Amino acid sequence: MNIVVLVKQVPDTYSERKLSSGDHTLDRDATDAVLDEIDERAVESALQLKEGDGAGDSTVTVVAMGPDRATDAIRKALSMGADKAVHLSDEALHGSCAVQTTRALAKVIGTLGEVDLVLAGNEASDGRMGAIPAMVADVLGLPSLTHARELSVEGSTVTVRRETDDGVTVLSAELPAVVSVNEKINEPRYPSFKGIMAAKKKPVTTLTLADAGIDASEVGLANALTTVTTSQPKPPKSGGEKVEDEGDGGQKIAQFLVGQKLI
Repeated sequence: MNIVVLVKQVPDTYSERKLSSGDHTLDRDATDAVLDEIDERAVESALQLKEGDGAGDSTVTVVAMGPDRATDAIRKALSMGADKAVHLSDEALHGSCAVQTTRALAKVIGTLGEVDLVLAGNEASDGRMGAIPAMVADVLGLPSLTHARELSVEGSTVTVRRETDDGVTVLSAELPAVVSVNEKINEPRYPSFKGIMAAKKKPVTTLTLADAGIDASEVGLANALTTVTTSQPKPPKSGGEKVEDEGDGGQKIAQFLVGQKLI
C-alpha cells in the first residue's frame, strides 16, 4: 500500500499560545513547536499497517504544510519509521483558512501518484477544527472514515471502529480512502537512536506553491474565507469568592451559582 499521513507542527500544549497583534494569526515563534500528538498516533497507525503487510512493500509518506521550522516535526515522524516526506512550504501560505489548507493538501497528495490510504489525526491541538480530514476526502472524491479508535485493512477494504455516546459504529469502505484517528487508537512509539539517525538520510521533498501547481490567489490571509478581526489576551485568573458559613452557607452558594447562571 501507498500510505500518506498528514501531519502538522503545532505549539507545545504546555506553553502559552498567542495570536500576533498584527494580523491575529497564530504566533508560531512565541512558543516551542512540536509534532502534534494526535498526528503521532496517525503515523503509528500507518507504521502498524506497514509492519502487518505480508508482502512488506508498503510505503509511508508524511505530508506537512507549514513554515521552514516544520521540518522538525517531519523528522520526528521519519524517526518513528516513516519512509519519506513532502513539505509544502511557501510564505504565501501564511494565514490560509481551512478551505485553502484542504485544497492545498489535496494538490500535494495529487503529486504522489496512486495513493491507497490517507491517514490523519482527527483534529489539531491548535485550531481544534476537526474537519480537515473529511474536507480533504471530499476534495479528492474519496470515502471518509472519521474518529477511528481501531483500524484494519483487509485486501482492498478498510474498516474502522468508532465509539460515540450512542454506541459503537463499524464503518468500511473500499480503498482508496481517508481515515482520521482519535487519541485512543494507539500509543505512538518512541523514536530509537537508530531511527533518529536514519531519519537524517530519508528524503524530504520541499515544494513551493508553483511546484504543487497551486496559484498564490488560492491561499493566504488576503484570500482566506475566514479571518480573525480582533483578539486580546485571556484575562488573568482572579481569586475565588470565599463563602463564610454562618448557618446559611448553602443558600449563599446557591445564590452564587444562580448569579453565574450555573443553576
